Amino acid sequence: MADAELVGAAGACIRRYCPVDLQALHDKMEIHELLARYARGVDSKDWELWRSVFTPDAFIDYSSAGAVAGSRDEVAAWLEQGFKTIPMAQHFITNVEIALDGDRAKVRAMFYNPMQLPGMAELSYCGGYYHHDLVRTPEGWKSERLVEENLWFVNRPGNSQR
Repeated sequence: MADAELVGAAGACIRRYCPVDLQALHDKMEIHELLARYARGVDSKDWELWRSVFTPDAFIDYSSAGAVAGSRDEVAAWLEQGFKTIPMAQHFITNVEIALDGDRAKVRAMFYNPMQLPGMAELSYCGGYYHHDLVRTPEGWKSERLVEENLWFVNRPGNSQR
């Protein structure tokens, strides 16, 4: 491939020199860290850490998995109560796509979640996409809207497979 044909994420490269948008790289790294804190907050049952991922007025929708939708604090209370009986959950967040637009961003990320549900001998697994609307705040990037798109669930309680 000729040098002139090379194309980088920030635009066309000229003779192997690509313009680099350092702010965009920084923002994307910070957003990846935000997603990692989200997963760690849920898996460690650290609800203050989980809350810190969101703006105070955020809307979170887990209804595609048969769970709750509501404000950050309503969902946090629901999770805190529900996760008391879940011995193990582990969230993997991958294939992160980030569309930056100034102080706003849209994120689509895949998730895979093995978990041990109460009263079930075998592990359950689910997966799908997280869709976040993010905003830059003085404290860094925060999610103001999360919609979970649960695509599949293996060993769902009540044997209702999706």
